[in-house]
Amino acid sequence: MSDQQNPKGTKGRAGWALLVTSVAGFMAALDNLVVTTALPSIREDLGGGLDDLEWTVSAYTLTFAVLLMFGATLGDRFGRRRLFITGLTIFTGASAGAALAPGIDGLIAARAIQGVGAAIMMPLTLTLLTAAVPAAKRGMVYGIWSAVNGLAVASGPLIGGTLTEHASWQWIFWLNVPLGLLTIPLARLRLNESYGTGARLDITGTVLASTGLFGIVYALIRGNPDGWTSATVLTGLIAGGALVAAFVVHGTRSANPMLPMRLFRSRAFSAINAASLLMFVGMFGSIFLLSQFLQNVIGYSPTEAGLRMLPWTGMPMIAAPIAGYLSDRIGGRPVVATGLALQATGLAWFALIMAPDVSYTAQLPALIISGIGMGMYFAPAANLAMCSVRPSEQGIASGANNALREIGGALGIAVLASVFSAQGGYGSAQAFTDGLAPALWVGAAAVALAAAAAVLIPRRPTRAPVQEAAEVRDLAAP
Repeated sequence: MSDQQNPKGTKGRAGWALLVTSVAGFMAALDNLVVTTALPSIREDLGGGLDDLEWTVSAYTLTFAVLLMFGATLGDRFGRRRLFITGLTIFTGASAGAALAPGIDGLIAARAIQGVGAAIMMPLTLTLLTAAVPAAKRGMVYGIWSAVNGLAVASGPLIGGTLTEHASWQWIFWLNVPLGLLTIPLARLRLNESYGTGARLDITGTVLASTGLFGIVYALIRGNPDGWTSATVLTGLIAGGALVAAFVVHGTRSANPMLPMRLFRSRAFSAINAASLLMFVGMFGSIFLLSQFLQNVIGYSPTEAGLRMLPWTGMPMIAAPIAGYLSDRIGGRPVVATGLALQATGLAWFALIMAPDVSYTAQLPALIISGIGMGMYFAPAANLAMCSVRPSEQGIASGANNALREIGGALGIAVLASVFSAQGGYGSAQAFTDGLAPALWVGAAAVALAAAAAVLIPRRPTRAPVQEAAEVRDLAAP
């Protein structure tokens, strides 16, 4: 009996797909920030200078960002489930390698390999989930998936700090191993295989996009320690920008490009990707600085700081499923735009009240508003990105959207940290807040621009849900 004739089979397949893709997405998203609060312990155990410690963070970010679209393309060409399992296996093995690393160089290498695995599996989580869930039910399912991913990103410092403080820094990597070993066989048994267009791999586009994004992201990460006018940073920005421009030209002229530029003719696709980029600029940069403010100025331990950010970081678990339900009823545009506006309001609130002796009670409204806004953004944004293209192109759309988010996160940390350094510093509590307040205003402005971009999304998707559901069924059929 087919899934169409057996609604229970469809629901079961969707439930397993949600579980498997949520766990994998949580693992990949968590490792964006989980290592930050463990850096002092890592340095004590493995040695290394400041540059080495920075690379334990940036090695993952770089490989993750520059290979996301290539991972999505491989899945479309060779099978999404097959490549998803491959990426998950690489990520799990590299996590064990990071925990067992005998020195700082080995840890950096393992982190880079982790990023490769995450880049392969992360964009495929959304395409596999889309293929398993009927179009009419995707809003709520995307809400749950997005809540788990959003919580992983935002709670990384809390989880990393807690494990480091109460166990050891190695456990931030060991945590991934049992999750991966449980998820790999479930993916093999419970997910259906699906494919994209079946077009030949775009090697030229892959090289241009990967090397261009590598140059830009590397320059953004190195901008503060090396100086924005240093030869390394300027070379990365200029050469990376030129290669990305060449990638855009290639995407308009090639017969089978990795990322067809015609997708950006869709106002929905362009607007939601612009909103995603700007959202992560403001959110990542702000969380990066605010977590340090709670520790360096207020004096909380890493665990205490993470707990006090839970009204922000934990709120997506509540708000995202509700936002997904609302998007099914009234459309994704108003939900996303409202969520981004609330996130911008929360960051502006922080900027207004920032002071060395600010109480936690005064911070609480900003934390709650920001958390609701983040939760309202995640689920409908995923739905809007996937509905703006054909089912056969959803792997590419997912890879592009995730790559832009990662680049936005790297850009946000670099830009807001530059503003912070120009206006203040670590010399005293007052100097820290002098730099933090203007940086938060920049973050709020970036998210406000994201809200404006979201308003440009069309009221209705350009594709009929019935047609879309039929095409997904055809693609997902074994």
